[in-house]
Amino acid sequence: MLVLTRRAGESVVIGDGIVVTIIDVRGDGVRIGIDAPRSVKVHRAEVLDAVKAENAGAAVPDDAAEATAAALRSILPGPAAAPSPTQSE
Repeated sequence: MLVLTRRAGESVVIGDGIVVTIIDVRGDGVRIGIDAPRSVKVHRAEVLDAVKAENAGAAVPDDAAEATAAALRSILPGPAAAPSPTQSE
């Protein structure tokens, strides 16, 4: 990890198109501005971690998914019930 000391108004350039500028320093908080291309995703780590945890909690375990698929196969018509596109009437 690169550690730098910057003051309000000073910037750090990352790569060819990302500029991080220190906007304000108050107590133990720092306001930063990030100028980056739209193609670069910028997220706060705690929000990204919360989204990942929520997504993991919403995932269906494999055994439950297989049970659901088996139940659906028993009530939905299978491929044999649908006419083949090559069949003529």
